[in-house]
Order: sequence, then C-alpha cells, then structure tokens
Amino acid sequence: MGKHHLGEFEEIVMLTVAILHGEAYGVSIIEEIETRLKRSVSMGALQTVLKRLEDKGYLSSELGESTSVRGGKRKRFFTITNLGKDVLKATKEQRLGLWNAIPDFA
Repeated sequence: MGKHHLGEFEEIVMLTVAILHGEAYGVSIIEEIETRLKRSVSMGALQTVLKRLEDKGYLSSELGESTSVRGGKRKRFFTITNLGKDVLKATKEQRLGLWNAIPDFA
C-alpha cells in the first residue's frame, strides 16, 4: 500500500459510500453512519473528508438532477474509484493481519 493511508473516519466514509452503492450523498452517508455505528457526524466534518478523499483520487463525484423537494438544489453523489477500492482492500488486509497476529485470548 505504501504511500496510501486511511484514517479511521476516512475508512468509515469510504465503506459507507460502498454500502450505499450509487445512492451516496451527504445526508445519506451521515444517516448510514449514524444508524450503523451509533456515531454522530457533522455535515462539515463529512464534507471535509469527502473533499480530501476525492483529492486523493479514492472517490469521484457527480451532480444528480435538481428536485423541487430540495428547492432545485442538486445532490452530489459519490462513488469509489478503482484506486479507492485497492486502498480499501489493502487496509482490510493490514487490519486482518494485525488481528490474526494476536495470540489467543485466555
């Protein structure tokens, strides 16, 4: 994996984007994290991480159609890039390697 490193929240956001598969936008990502992890997430913190992950090339985004429900504002949908998938797989392998190195618990 070398130069690629994910912080805990970055990893959570990327995994959540993968779970939402095509329906990952700000509010849906927050709701999924809060439901699954019982962890409060601010929109500002999420937007910062989404921007950073996109800058690293791990995520890409595109604007959806405008809707009257949102006052004509368009949602920005996020997807994981191939590089992002590789980084997630490498992170998983690292974590499993650490877990597998723990001697049996008494």
